[in-house]
Amino acid sequence: MPSDERSTARGERFRPAIDAHTHLFPARLTGAIRRALTDETGWTFVHPSGREEIEAVLTAAGVDAYVALPYVHEPGLAIDLNDWLLEQADASERLLPFATVHPDDEAVGAIVREAFEAGARGLKIHCPVQECAPADPRIEPALEVVAEFEYPVTLHGGTAPMFEDSPYVGAEAFEALIDSYPELRVCCAHMGTYEVDRFLELARDHENVYLDTTFAMSTQAVETMGFDPTSIPDETFVELSESIMYGSDFPNVPYPYREERVGLLERDLPEETFRDLFYRTAADYLGLDA
Repeated sequence: MPSDERSTARGERFRPAIDAHTHLFPARLTGAIRRALTDETGWTFVHPSGREEIEAVLTAAGVDAYVALPYVHEPGLAIDLNDWLLEQADASERLLPFATVHPDDEAVGAIVREAFEAGARGLKIHCPVQECAPADPRIEPALEVVAEFEYPVTLHGGTAPMFEDSPYVGAEAFEALIDSYPELRVCCAHMGTYEVDRFLELARDHENVYLDTTFAMSTQAVETMGFDPTSIPDETFVELSESIMYGSDFPNVPYPYREERVGLLERDLPEETFRDLFYRTAADYLGLDA
């Protein structure tokens, strides 16, 4: 097949898509996050960070909806960030906002409840940055609210790309959350790297456990995070297509947006698997009417 036809076929497999892992922050916070990442990794960032510019890139690629995942590194910031993101969502037809909370906030449960009642669609916890395990007792009030609303929780629960020494992440810590809240829909970002095999087993054994492909399945994953996407065989995506969903980390990625999906699109997968990976699984996780 000529290269232009292959490109068209890949695009058709991707559209329509839900990007289950993006970030939208106020400009000053975006700048601070990017500076910290650059200092830690040497990555450089060229993608625009405003909502309209982000949506232009995603829409051109074929993304129908995208999840914006907030997080805060210290207490006292979550309410304002949640409110800001909800305002952004009110001005968008594609943005699905999550809420966040810091484990040392006062009234952790009330903060999440307020955000949910105002329109947030789930909870994001960045375990290593916020220095809390997935089942940390400090965030139990937030998890109780999530369970009450039957909403999902996305966590940075794996050790990649720079958290191998963190006591707050890893498959064992994530499993403690599953054991404590088996009814919650929970997603470990980045395919659970670097403990991919253990996280895949958790997804096999628990129907409410999800993984997103963010960063780990990029064509740049070897260079940026030291993980080889080809180590996960096609058969795994077929087997677990109802547990794995597409995500990108856009716009905070040090490569073109297409590199996040092209490696997946070039795999020899059934069309039904592609539909799951790029749309249906995220819709199920988010509780959307697909």
